[in-house]
Parts: sequence; C-alpha cells; structure tokens
Amino acid sequence: MTALFDPNSLAQSWPLPSNPRPIVTFGAGSIVGDAHFPAYRKGGFPVAGLYDPDFDKASRLAETWGVTAFRSVEEAIAVEGAIFDLATPPAAHAKVLEALPDGAAVLIQKPMGADLAAATIILEICRRKNLKAAVNFQLRFAPMMLALKDAIAKGLLGEVVDFDAWLALDTPWELWAFLKGLPRIEITMHSIHYLDLIRQILGDPKGIHARSLGHPNHEMAQTRTSAILDYGDRVRCALSINHDHKFGRKYQACEFRVCGTEGAAYLQLGVNLNYPKGEPDILQIRPQGGDDWIDVPLKGAWFPDAFVGRMANLQRFATGEDTELVSSVEDSWMTMALVEAAYQSNATPATPLAERP
Repeated sequence: MTALFDPNSLAQSWPLPSNPRPIVTFGAGSIVGDAHFPAYRKGGFPVAGLYDPDFDKASRLAETWGVTAFRSVEEAIAVEGAIFDLATPPAAHAKVLEALPDGAAVLIQKPMGADLAAATIILEICRRKNLKAAVNFQLRFAPMMLALKDAIAKGLLGEVVDFDAWLALDTPWELWAFLKGLPRIEITMHSIHYLDLIRQILGDPKGIHARSLGHPNHEMAQTRTSAILDYGDRVRCALSINHDHKFGRKYQACEFRVCGTEGAAYLQLGVNLNYPKGEPDILQIRPQGGDDWIDVPLKGAWFPDAFVGRMANLQRFATGEDTELVSSVEDSWMTMALVEAAYQSNATPATPLAERP
C-alpha cells in the first residue's frame, strides 16, 4: 500500500517579483539566447538591452529578441534601476563588476572566477561596492530540484544518506569556443552545478577526493571526473561524470539518485541529453511508507525555468520581497572552495599500493 502523498503538492517554482526591474545583460554568447532571454520573457522580466565588446554579435542577438544593443559599458550601466546580468566568461567578471554602480543588484555567471583566488577578488569587489550579488547557480531553482528540496523538508525520504550523480554524455564542447585552452574545464564549468546543489542539500563536506582528466580524442583539458565528497560516517556522496560517451543515446545517462533512511528520489536532468535540444526532466519519489515509485509531474525544466527562479529571487531580494539571497557571493565562495579542493585533490598522488614482498 502506497502512503498518501500528493506529488502535485511539492513546490516547483519561485514567487515572481511584484514590480520587476529592467535587466541589462553583459555578454552575447549562446547561453543568453538559449536560456537567459527565454527565461526572462517567460517570467515577464523586462530586458532593457545587452552589451558585448563584439557589437555586431550583440546587435544580431538584440534584434532577435527586440532589445537594445548598447555600444559601451557606460551606456549599459546608465539604465536606471537595472538588474545587471553578467553572462560573461570568468576572466571578465571582475572588470564588469568594478564598472557597475555601487549598491547595484547583479547576477554573476558561474563560475565565480576561474579559481578560488579570482573568486576571492570578486567577493572583495562585491563587499567594497556593497553589491547585491548572486552567482548563477540556477540548478537550485530547477522545478525538479525545488520539488526535491521540498520533499526532503517534508520528511518523505527520511534522513538523506546517499547521493549519486551519474553522467554518461556526448557533450558538444565545441559550442563554447572560449573553453579551449583553459586549464580547468569540467569541474569548474559543469560539475560545479552538481557540487553547488549537493552543498544545498547536504551542507559543506569535510573534504573531497577527485580525479578529473581529458580524453585522447580531443584537446579539452578535462571532460571526465570521478569524485567522492566526505560527509563523515553516515552519508555517502559520489559523482561519476563522462562527457565523452559518444556511442549513441541508448546507454547515455544524466541522473541523480538521492536515498534516505525511509525513501528515495530519482532525477533525470534532461537538458544535458542531446544538448541543446534536450529531453524531459524526470523526478520520481518512493516516499516513506510507500511501496512504489511515484511520478512527480513537473511544471517546467532546468532550461529555461531555473533561470526564471534565479532571477526572480534576485529581483525580489533587491526590492525587499525576499529576505534571503540564494547563492549569494558569500555562499557561492564556498562552492568555489569545494571546486578548488577538488583540483587540489586531483593534483595529489593517490595512495600507492604496497609492493609485492
């Protein structure tokens, strides 16, 4: 007999701001047209315009979305009451932040700099300029993740004791030309989402064991990662990430298994399967007292709905409607610290085997 559980009762969206402020976006890369602008249109957020050093590129994207392409940073930051949206490469964040008005509200594209040292500089800039700054760890706002968090809070899983992330993908890294030549890619640019989400669910780990490497068939620095997060003797947390599973869809996967003492959850992160077209997200829960898995009907997907929630929280925090800024730069610095620890682990030799006597 399945315990009474209404899958439609789980929260899947963030409240929208009462009076949304205009958004000014920095950057005209594919993520803006694929996720940011679709989300802002869906959420009813007005986009004042965008700026990119490549004005022709900015103009093409602006024309597609019916917004203004600004010719200079000065013109972009002059928009009154703007929420600034940094869809910029990590190396550009600090320079743009320095140009923003003091006290501005700003969303910074992940990662928060190329490494922890850069993240610390960004944190110091935000503190000095009193910026209301958050990092775009939008996976926390995906409908399936909001529902998972609600399910855990309601005790449907009991105490969470296992978290598995398993990815076997054919990721088109060529879509992000700026990544080629960077010394850190997979953890910093991709698995950082999962590490950040795990921090939200399980808190900060004691440490991490990690190995990240590339592949003989391409020149990207890293596209495959194995990691174990240390949460002591009650919680097991492991990630297996392979972006080079180029053998057809049949055995590809992008899924989480979250197990508690009383129940469990299964999630498929569909956007990464056949990216950027993607497949549906999936959330199934076997709740405490239940004898079968229950489908949770999802009212949206990671792309673009998580971007709606991410911007909604920042907008509401900027106007006082929300008291908590999710993934603030203060909190996001800890995600960067976890990423840094992963790379430190990666550079540390493994425990050697004993020699044969």
